[in-house]
Amino acid sequence: MASSDEQTLADRLDEIEEFDREPVDEDNLQGPSNFIGLFASEHVAGTEFVIGPLFVAHGVAAADLMWGLLFGNLLAVLSWALICAPIATGTRLNLYWKLRKIAGPGLLVVYNIVNALMFCFLAGSMISVAATAVGLPFDMAMPGLDALYPNSVSWVITVLLVGSVVTVLAILGFEKITYFGKVASPWLFFVFVACGVAVLPQLGVNSIWDFWEVANEKIWTGEPAEGRVQFTFWHVLFFAWFTNLGHHVGMGDLSTLRYAKKWTYGFLSAFGMYLGHFVAWIASGILVALAMQQGGEVASGPIAYLGAGIAGLIAVVIAGWTTANPTIYRAGLAIQTVTPDWKLWKVTGAVGAVTTIAALFPALMMRLLDFVALYGLILMPMGAVIFADYWLLPKLGLRENYAEWGEIVFSWPAALTWGGTLAACWGINVAWGLQIFFLGLPGWFIAVALYVGASYVQQPRRQKASASA
Repeated sequence: MASSDEQTLADRLDEIEEFDREPVDEDNLQGPSNFIGLFASEHVAGTEFVIGPLFVAHGVAAADLMWGLLFGNLLAVLSWALICAPIATGTRLNLYWKLRKIAGPGLLVVYNIVNALMFCFLAGSMISVAATAVGLPFDMAMPGLDALYPNSVSWVITVLLVGSVVTVLAILGFEKITYFGKVASPWLFFVFVACGVAVLPQLGVNSIWDFWEVANEKIWTGEPAEGRVQFTFWHVLFFAWFTNLGHHVGMGDLSTLRYAKKWTYGFLSAFGMYLGHFVAWIASGILVALAMQQGGEVASGPIAYLGAGIAGLIAVVIAGWTTANPTIYRAGLAIQTVTPDWKLWKVTGAVGAVTTIAALFPALMMRLLDFVALYGLILMPMGAVIFADYWLLPKLGLRENYAEWGEIVFSWPAALTWGGTLAACWGINVAWGLQIFFLGLPGWFIAVALYVGASYVQQPRRQKASASA
């Protein structure tokens, strides 16, 4: 009887249709409310309890933080709306199947493994964030800002439990993920705001007129913690823009925006950027400033508890889930695309297991700024390849999706672009000392130029755009 029940569950999971190897059909397109929920829940999320405090630790001045977040998030919204969304709705393909047509299945295997690992590590950091809240009532020892390895058996057990729940939610597919986000995001946002506002009197803010003075003297003081590089306006602007570099310019959100009825839904990313990467980063910075002043724990769970008690702990758990769920979903798509007809739910389950193991190491959470910048930079060149292949090659009389047309297993122009761009960015870093947060901008233009130039060499007869149809 048990085997029959298991088979029935497997059959139901097999029936979940995620259009992993074909375009999304008209009947499965989603309306704007789903994308408002998805963007808001994914970016008013667990990362915000980590990134906001790290700005405090890096000594950002208050004015630099506010202006940097204002303009950096605007650039991020425009990147989703003008670069990623039009291609997503124009092809209706996920990132991996679109890239297969351009780069060939051989190169895709390499890219997808790297991509999936990056997503696993990012989702793992969110499971770590949730674990800090789950473990707090049990007096679990919390990792510090410089923690690298698991610090207790209770940490390991808590992470494994949280990771299991997150993986199950990710297995249920895109529709369930967006529904979960739509329900959770309004409450999460209000808890973030409440946490920040609630502790302001303890920092000396007794009226709205006191805030700016306290912000400069006690929160974003312009003085970095020992061993931290000081951040300026430009650091904040580029980090706000490129914290999701792999998703918009890197085209990771082709996998989600392909469900959008209109390309203009890319502008709905503003709900994530300004609620999460503006308000929530500010709120969590306020929380950690108080925690540091009192000499208490600086992990996500304790600082949220400081601001909102049990509601704060619940918010941290849900916030970790709402980021980890779609991230594991994307990683599952990456691996599933290169497997021989394995069902997506099985692949997602395996990816969730890898993600949970990664979450055991709190260094992913505590070094999130550096990791996010690195992961975006590694994935960005292939996003530039997709952009150039979709928009530029047809206008230049070259053939789009050349690997698919020519039955090419390994596209050397795409491989050259990926490796050459990363090598060029490394060279810029060494020669001029440009930090990793800034390398995505010159890197994107280098990638576009490399791919277009290599495509001219690869395609000796420059096709008319009409001939490529």
